[in-house]
Amino acid sequence: MRVVAAMSGGVDSAVAAARMMEAGHDVVGVHLALSSSAATLRESARGCCTLEDAGDARRVADRLGIPFYVWDLAERFRRDVIDDFVAEYEAGRTPNPCLRCNEKIKFAALLDKAWALGFDAVATGHYARIVEPDDPACRTGKRELHRAVDPAKDQSYVLGVLDADQLAGAFFPLGDSTKTQVRAEAAERGFAVAKKPDSHDICFIADGDTRGWLERRLGQQPGDIVDDRGDVVGSHDGAFAYTVGQRRGLRLNRPAADGRPRYVVRTDPASNTVFVGAQELLGIDSITAQNVRWCGPAPSGQVPVGAQLRAHGEEVPAHAAVRDGQLHVALERCVRGVAPGQSVVLYDGTRVLGSGTIAQTARA
Repeated sequence: MRVVAAMSGGVDSAVAAARMMEAGHDVVGVHLALSSSAATLRESARGCCTLEDAGDARRVADRLGIPFYVWDLAERFRRDVIDDFVAEYEAGRTPNPCLRCNEKIKFAALLDKAWALGFDAVATGHYARIVEPDDPACRTGKRELHRAVDPAKDQSYVLGVLDADQLAGAFFPLGDSTKTQVRAEAAERGFAVAKKPDSHDICFIADGDTRGWLERRLGQQPGDIVDDRGDVVGSHDGAFAYTVGQRRGLRLNRPAADGRPRYVVRTDPASNTVFVGAQELLGIDSITAQNVRWCGPAPSGQVPVGAQLRAHGEEVPAHAAVRDGQLHVALERCVRGVAPGQSVVLYDGTRVLGSGTIAQTARA
């Protein structure tokens, strides 16, 4: 097969490209330029898409002896990921830009371009597994997305937005390995990136200051912080900077009557108000989600599932059903700190069923 290996400049994508080549595929390395003004150097483990990263990817491609190209998707990334991120926060929701990037960039723009150029598939360094139809673990007769072998590195959650057609054009060569094994393999292959730190947090906010980054784009919007009795207990510079479950940085001017800590329980963009309350007010066990995407056949009726609500969160037993185009998930126990805009990804064992963007939460 002719395969585009998406090469970020990190160790994972380097080893993924090498494994695809060793498997006998005709591999071309591609680095995605996602920033219109790429920095020269990364800030430790924060950020990505720097000129340094592009250089690291090129050196790996040279060592493998494969062609290498840089594809400029900066404008598409700005529109579909960064602008969406800002708009979601401004509307009082908490988005996950990694899911949006996988949906709109790596497995839409990149894969579509690869197909248009005559390639068969895209390979990335994500830790997840593709189970083929001839595998005894396959239940649907089509390619399935499953959790990685290494639970500490499993990235199937951020891939839960892929549909069946995109899975048909995807390879994840690292799904059966641990990070330690991948780094050791990179060192054996002589890759200079073998010890390069992983990138983390939000790639386009290199300093990690999400509140400051949003404020520079949306400006200060002073408003009140109100407790569960309706009393004004503080002020803020923009409700967009707060998310459900947040405890730090609230700047409350008086403590709660019972002395217990308070958390953000919801925000109201219309009135620019942040509401705080005791921790028990955060518990929810009912979720309604929109923008539902299935990684294979959609389940019929109400089905038992495992629901994961954060990239590194634990799986919660639940039941899910689609009604009137919306996904309804009933959790078997209360969870805290779930905010509209986040994603719920559904599992059947290790298999990813699909995902939805949380629109509403409630306590039954």
